[in-house]
Amino acid sequence: MGYSKETTLAHGGSQQGFHEKHTGAVNPPIYVSSTYHQQQLNEFGDYDYSRSGNPTRDQLEAAIAKLENGTAGFAFSSGMAAISSAFMLLQSGDHIVITKDVYGGTFRFVTQLLTQFSIEHTFVDMTNPVEIEEAIQPNTKVIYMETPANPLLQITDINKVVQLAKECKCLTYLDNTFMTPLHQQPLDLGVDIVLHSATKFLSGHSDIVAGLAVTKNEDLAARLKFVQNTYGAILGAKDCYQLLQGMKTLEPRFTKSVSSARKLAEFFHSHDEIENVYYPGLRHHPGASIHAKQSSSPGAVLSFVIKDHVDAKNFVEQLTIPVFAVSLGAVESILSHPATMSHAAMPAQEREARGISERLFRLSVGIENTEDLIEDFKNALTVKAGVL
Repeated sequence: MGYSKETTLAHGGSQQGFHEKHTGAVNPPIYVSSTYHQQQLNEFGDYDYSRSGNPTRDQLEAAIAKLENGTAGFAFSSGMAAISSAFMLLQSGDHIVITKDVYGGTFRFVTQLLTQFSIEHTFVDMTNPVEIEEAIQPNTKVIYMETPANPLLQITDINKVVQLAKECKCLTYLDNTFMTPLHQQPLDLGVDIVLHSATKFLSGHSDIVAGLAVTKNEDLAARLKFVQNTYGAILGAKDCYQLLQGMKTLEPRFTKSVSSARKLAEFFHSHDEIENVYYPGLRHHPGASIHAKQSSSPGAVLSFVIKDHVDAKNFVEQLTIPVFAVSLGAVESILSHPATMSHAAMPAQEREARGISERLFRLSVGIENTEDLIEDFKNALTVKAGVL
């Protein structure tokens, strides 16, 4: 019997009738052992060393694979460790087509580390299929998507990219952090590897750093397993357990956050001190119709640009509810400044070319009372407008 994503999440993705098979424990054990006793000289058991495999990590990896409808899941020490490991499937001389609207850490990895291994890249506007097609070269091996993209929430048509990739016989990777497997199923749309910064919505409590990857087929699973074991950037057993606990409440947390995000987006859109609002739930948002076809939610992240006469420093300091910090996807609302936070690794001219100005803010909406949040932003913007 196949269960819904909500039910699977609530039970931690357990494969054993929603409980641990030996004792009936509702929560999986935390196996904190680094090594395992072997019963025989010539034949080892399922586990020998926790870099290569750990029962608690197995539970998490099976859960994310099930949620993403993939063949195998992999847990890493951070979102960037997951992304970096996926790129380690490439070889010298290969080429990547990658969205120009990409997380700053991914930009840094592709431009400063992969180039050391003679792996080339081309940044493209992935909202434009023609530009993607023109960027594909004979040595292109991966097309890398992030949709909605960070921080301007640009939307990529996943089906069109997958079609192009199949025609040129290259792989597709997709960062699914903003939507989670609850609301976007990239593998079902033909993507080969889906990636997550599980630090964000999947964990949901700003308490761990973690990354996840899921593969579409067994061949990719074997190759990525080799990289995971060799590279060694695995997620520890305690963090695996904590992430599983966080994932159990993803659906109610995300639903509440999305409900508030819709209202906040409308509030910002109608406010005189806001120049632009970026949110797939707004009808005028570029790609909103495409997003609605490939995702079941507009998400809980939005970005906005304050007008020139609004003092950005005072605006931030007047707010009392959102945390002003790096990251997103937590129970508490988090306001970020992409130019100095998530995209600080990107050169200033690159940020400006991508529309990431000094007046752009990204808001990850938490589970606080919606009216409290609106009132808090209203007060901060009113003070900055010089009314008080």
